[in-house]
Amino acid sequence: MTKDPTGVSTAQKKDGTVYYRASLTRGRKHISLGSYDDPVKAHQAYEEAVRLLADPEIRIIDYSEECSLSFEKWVCLINFRDNRIYIANPIYILRKMFYYYLSPSEILKFDADDLFYYSSHKIMKRGGHLFAADYGSQVNILNRHGIKSYAVEGRDYFFINGDILDFRSSNLDIVNHYAGVTKEVHRGKTVYRVRIHINGNYIVGDYPDEITAAIAYNKAADTLAAKGFEKSFVRNDIADISEEEIRRIYSEIKISSKIIRY
Repeated sequence: MTKDPTGVSTAQKKDGTVYYRASLTRGRKHISLGSYDDPVKAHQAYEEAVRLLADPEIRIIDYSEECSLSFEKWVCLINFRDNRIYIANPIYILRKMFYYYLSPSEILKFDADDLFYYSSHKIMKRGGHLFAADYGSQVNILNRHGIKSYAVEGRDYFFINGDILDFRSSNLDIVNHYAGVTKEVHRGKTVYRVRIHINGNYIVGDYPDEITAAIAYNKAADTLAAKGFEKSFVRNDIADISEEEIRRIYSEIKISSKIIRY
């Protein structure tokens, strides 16, 4: 019986197909390096991992398509080498922040406070949107950073330094926190304008602050629902004031007569 090369073990799929696992152990940490269709490739991955851990001159940007390891594993191992912590996701830790590598050219930036979450939640990209796998569902990462799913970049929130991959709190300027509410300047005065979409945008009204505007949007949505309008509007969740105060504002606030008569 032929012995597997160093760092390689033979495994078998349910259909009987044989494949080869590459792995190594450093300290008390056992690290899986991936699965391969032949033992030579698996051993090459093992040797490459050993070189990465031994040579501090090898950097993340040195990765190429000719490498035996996947890019994700390359990042994980270099982070392990430099920071003495193994994270299964492609993360590299810096002093007060970390990088999350979607690919060699797409690098997300996060605050150190987000490390615990993203070290155990994989980020995926679909249709230009970024999601984190969270208990069987996919959560838009903007939601975690206080930006609603319906928000529009450049209107409701801004990346201060222009880098749309930089999700550090210091780089996120959230202007409009609520559905249907936009902070605008009219005749030199700042107002919070509320719009609701009914076969086109209808102006509900202008209000002095965003909480009042958010309540006005909810009232407009409720008014339309009471008239049998079938569209399911998002309702604004308002946690900054008491339920009693919300009810008072709701009862007193005026909305456009066009909504009332619709």
